[in-house]
Amino acid sequence: MEWKRPSVPLYIIAALLFGLKSYIVYRFVFNIGLENSMQEFILLINPFVTAFLFFAISVWFNKQSRQMKFIRYGALAASLIVFANVVFYRQFTDFITIPQLFMGSNMADLGSSIFTLIMPYDVLLFADVVLIWYLSKKYEKNMSVHYARSGKVFAMAMSLVLLAGNFFLAEMERPQLFTRGFDREYLVKNIGLFNFHIYDIIVQSKTESQRVFADGNELPEIQEFIDKNVKVEEGKSEMFGAAEGKNVIYINAESLQEFVIGNTLHGEEITPFLNSLIDDKDTYYFENFYEQTGQGNTSDSEFLVENSLHPLSRGAVFFTHGGNEYHALPGILEEKGYTSSVLHANNKSFWNREQMYNSMEFDHFYGEESYEVTEENSFGWGLLDKPFFEQSMKYLESMEQPFYSKFITLTNHFPFDMPEDETTLEPYDSNSNTLNKFFPAVRYMDEAIEDFFGHLKETGLYEDSVIVIMGDHIGISANHNKAMAQYLDKDTITPYDQVQLQRVPLFIHIPGHGKGEVISEVSGQIDMKPTMMSLLGIEEDENEIRFGNDLFSDNRKGYVALRNGDFVSEEYISTAGICYDRETGEKLEAETENTNEDHAVDSSAAADGPCAPIQEKVEKELAYSDNLVYGDLFRFIEFEEEDE
Repeated sequence: MEWKRPSVPLYIIAALLFGLKSYIVYRFVFNIGLENSMQEFILLINPFVTAFLFFAISVWFNKQSRQMKFIRYGALAASLIVFANVVFYRQFTDFITIPQLFMGSNMADLGSSIFTLIMPYDVLLFADVVLIWYLSKKYEKNMSVHYARSGKVFAMAMSLVLLAGNFFLAEMERPQLFTRGFDREYLVKNIGLFNFHIYDIIVQSKTESQRVFADGNELPEIQEFIDKNVKVEEGKSEMFGAAEGKNVIYINAESLQEFVIGNTLHGEEITPFLNSLIDDKDTYYFENFYEQTGQGNTSDSEFLVENSLHPLSRGAVFFTHGGNEYHALPGILEEKGYTSSVLHANNKSFWNREQMYNSMEFDHFYGEESYEVTEENSFGWGLLDKPFFEQSMKYLESMEQPFYSKFITLTNHFPFDMPEDETTLEPYDSNSNTLNKFFPAVRYMDEAIEDFFGHLKETGLYEDSVIVIMGDHIGISANHNKAMAQYLDKDTITPYDQVQLQRVPLFIHIPGHGKGEVISEVSGQIDMKPTMMSLLGIEEDENEIRFGNDLFSDNRKGYVALRNGDFVSEEYISTAGICYDRETGEKLEAETENTNEDHAVDSSAAADGPCAPIQEKVEKELAYSDNLVYGDLFRFIEFEEEDE
């Protein structure tokens, strides 16, 4: 018996199928938190509203064949966008933005990482496309529609009315929806993935124009905010000049998170060498040090460390604004007689490092071409950390002293693949293969850093250097929270826990210093530039613009702004629309009458809550930092040059 053709136009069938698929993805693939029935309702309707608006465009084509082509290829293109976001989300728990499309040159270097994110059942994302193509081919004449102009206008008008209704409900649920876009999750939850992408295009156009119209008149307001809220008369710390004249060896520890430090697996220490450094009297260890990166990951951590500015909320500043002028740490140190370098066994185009390092005034970049990479000494992303440090020594020994040299490790990188003969810690046993493999990779990096310390001592560089080890960003995303809860012996990972997992280790090791300690005050990557300048005894330019503090100063601003608008202070953690007590994790209900499970705090709703005063500062700080980058405002600042 032959199947009868559907009695409704194909564009309506396509809209229903695509809307249903999108809702399933939103609800069960994306980890979007829902706190009330209104949020659930908005999430349910927005994919259907968007799909109906899109496919209704087909009624304006008079020819049947063009209608069918638009619906067929439209469904395919839209499904590819959904698929790309699904794959991206599995790794970053985030959504693709326009600036990231300009980072496509990175894709060639990702290798097996991408393939580990693609699942066999992803083919189901294209099931509706197959059905639409079948119906459009078999029943082309019967399923196209021939509306009069009034009918076409009515179909489009209804689409726009539904869209307006969606936006109205979203604005009720989340006031100032389009003006507070720090976090992409709440935009997708309220207006859908495709409207988010349209919004992103508009924002990108706006930001691109900022540099053209910037004239430097924005700077006094920014400087006033920094003087009042950041510098807070901090003065010189007791550690000012403690490492004066010493070399700086900075280790950017890939994906290293604080939760592994001092912890065990299978009865063994995960990081025995790093643990031993904490007990070393020459080491300062910061146990409440937070990563503040955005979509740029390692490159964002570099940007934070060198500039004491926030990365952008969309894309990687290394890519989008690599040609800007900056007043970065390497350039400042050069005026004090330092040579600067970066050593990283990856190619110079990855994260647009070649251009950005030039803008930040690094003297040398020892990239992939500087190392002997073979099948025996490489795995996964490339050169293993142990041979990387070993081969780097010849460059380090040849550098004119004093020097500032940054080492970027590679092995402990997603998907954390390790050669069997280099694995000295058995994997974890959970439902997350990523978390399982994370621990052996961390152990290997710990061993590699220990070997590096040995190399430094053998060459005589150790005593004349200050050695900084910092985790650059989290390695385990929220997509692995079930396994993470299992390891941490928790019932579940709450939004409060998620922020705490953004802590990364920071070690400042000064051989011969003898006054080291564990420091518990809240701090972040944005504090590294002023801290290093203070340790090296470098006076700050009066026109210096920074959003971080010297980690050893008694007077600090007292909070760490995260890139999505959340923050951590000595007393509070603000995340997911909720204000928590930082020490106990207790919700402070006075924060807001409507606590929503997304990651953009509604300060208007929380105006009377304990987190509100800091929240206002955080939002201004992030906005001012963005203005500095988007407007390339450092080109309007004259810094004093060191007298020869």
